[in-house]
Amino acid sequence: MQNLTKKFGLPMAICMVVGIVIGSGIFFKAQDVLEITGGNTLLGIVAWLIGGAIMVVFTATFAIMATKYEKNNGVMDYAEATCGSGYAYFIGWFLTTIYYPAMTSVLAWVCARYTMVCFFGYTANSPEALFGAPTILIAALYLVVMYFINTVSPKLAGKIQVSSTVIKLIPIVLIAIVGTVAGLVNGTLGENFLSSQTVDATFGEGEGAGLFAAVCCTAFAYEGWIIATSINAEIKDSKRNLPIALLFGSLIVVAAYVLYYVGILGFADSATLIDKGTNEAFKFFGTVGNALINFFIVVSCLGTLNGLTVALCRGMFSLAVRGEGPKPDMFSEIDKESGMPTNSGIFGLFVCILWFAFFIGGQFFGWFGEFAFDSSELPIITIYPLYVPMLLSFMIKHKELGIFKRFVLPTLCIVGAGVMVMASIFRHGLDNIWYLIVFAVVMLIGAVLYFRRRGNSRI
Repeated sequence: MQNLTKKFGLPMAICMVVGIVIGSGIFFKAQDVLEITGGNTLLGIVAWLIGGAIMVVFTATFAIMATKYEKNNGVMDYAEATCGSGYAYFIGWFLTTIYYPAMTSVLAWVCARYTMVCFFGYTANSPEALFGAPTILIAALYLVVMYFINTVSPKLAGKIQVSSTVIKLIPIVLIAIVGTVAGLVNGTLGENFLSSQTVDATFGEGEGAGLFAAVCCTAFAYEGWIIATSINAEIKDSKRNLPIALLFGSLIVVAAYVLYYVGILGFADSATLIDKGTNEAFKFFGTVGNALINFFIVVSCLGTLNGLTVALCRGMFSLAVRGEGPKPDMFSEIDKESGMPTNSGIFGLFVCILWFAFFIGGQFFGWFGEFAFDSSELPIITIYPLYVPMLLSFMIKHKELGIFKRFVLPTLCIVGAGVMVMASIFRHGLDNIWYLIVFAVVMLIGAVLYFRRRGNSRI
C-alpha cells in the first residue's frame, strides 16, 4: 500500500481552511443576503453570524475528532471510526461524486465571471459575464489548469494556496475597515441600520425571503472547512496541527465575513446595493482602485478553486485505499514523480465537468426546465444531516471526554444541521425534491458498487 507523504505544516493547514472557505462566497453571496432580507441590515448580519456559529461548533467538534482519528481522508476517517466502514464508504462516495465536483464546478464559473469583470470591463450581473461563451470557456480552462497543477506539482499547489490566502484577505480587510470608517463618518452605515425594510425575520415573505433563507445562502460562503481534513494524512503532526487549523481558521473566516458585510453597507444605502450590486461599493476607490479590488477577487476565487481541486483529486483515492469503489487498484495508484493519485484526479475532473454542464445548462440555458436546482447550495446542505449519525455515535463511544466535548458540542452541531435543513426548505422549495432525486440515483449507483464488491470478496 502506497502512502501520501507528510508535506504540509500548520501554516498550510490554516491556509487550507481560510483559503478554501474565504473566496468567492462572500463576494457574490453578500448580494444575495441583501436581496433576501430586503435590505434589512441587522437581519443580514444575524444571518452571517448564525451561519458562522454553525461552522464554528462543527469545526470545534471535528477538531476533537481530528485528535483521535487519522488515516487518508478526514471526514471518511471520522465516519469509519464512529459509524463503521460501510457508512464511511457512502460518505466518501457522496463527497467524490456530488459534493467536491459540484462545488468545484460552480467555483470555476465564479472565477470566470469575475475574470470577465476584471479584465474585460463587464458588470458582474451582465449576461456576458454570467453565461457568455468566453465565461464558459474560461471556466473550463480554469478547471483543467488547476487539475494539472495539483496532479503534476502539488508543492506548487500548496504555494498557490498560501499566497492566495494572503492576497484574498486584502480586499476583505480593505472593504471592512474603509467601509466601516467611511460609513460612520458620512452617516451611511447608521442610515442603513435605521432605514431597514421590514421582512419577516423567521419564515420570510414567500420563497427566498427571511432569515432562514439568508442563512441557507451563507452556507455556500462558509462551506469548505471540512475539505481541509481531506489532507490530514499529508499534514505534519496532524493530530495537533489540524485541530488548531480548523478552530483558528474558522474564527478568522467568521470575523472577516461579518466585518466585510458591515463595510459594504458603509459605502452606499442598501437599496442602491441591491439594485446595482455590491460591486458598486468598489467605485469609492476610483477607477484604479476598483480594478485592483476586482483583480484581488479573481485571485481569491482562484485560491478557493485550487483548494477545492486539492480535495477533488483525492476523492476516489480515499475510497480506493480502503478497497472500495470501482477499480481500487487503479485509483489507489500514486504517481512516483509527483507523489499524487493521478488516476483519482482524472476521475474527479471528469465528474466535475459533468456537474459544470449541469450547472451552466440548468441555471442559464433552461436545459432541465423546472427540474434544475442550485448545485452551489443544495449539495452543501446535504452533508449536515449526514453528520448526525456520526455525532450521535461519537457521544455514545467516547466516555472518556467531558460533558462539554462529549455532549454539548455535538448537540449544538445537530441543532445547527436542523437549522440548515430548514433554511434550505424555505429558500429552495421544490428544488430540494429534484436534487434529492439526483442524490438518490447517485447514491444507489454507489450502493450497487459497494454490495457487488462485498459479494465478490466473499466468493
